[in-house]
Amino acid sequence: QVHLVESGGGLAQAGGSLRLSCAASGRTFSSYTMGWFRQAPGKEREFVAQIRWSGGFTFYAGSVKGRFTISRDNAKNTVYLQMNSLKPEDTAVYYCAARLEPLTSYDYWGQGTQVTVSS
Repeated sequence: QVHLVESGGGLAQAGGSLRLSCAASGRTFSSYTMGWFRQAPGKEREFVAQIRWSGGFTFYAGSVKGRFTISRDNAKNTVYLQMNSLKPEDTAVYYCAARLEPLTSYDYWGQGTQVTVSS
């Protein structure tokens, strides 16, 4: 059973930074892609970034490219999302997710962590 636990959310000012963590357990994740998604109040959940555990290949949504960086620590089985130059529109609940390659749907989700950016 895959278990994902996010942490690191909180309140930041516009222009500030936060780092989210996603601790993964229950599997060997070398065949997985890990993703970050977010959902703002009244909006649909949207893709933020992803990283292939093996090889470290990354992909970002246009709205965060150049500001957010996704990475992973193999030894800690943890995925990070470093968020810089935060904007009020980045305010959302952020979710960590995992999908088994080569499948395209994310089947495993964390509980989410709130990020609030004040102007």
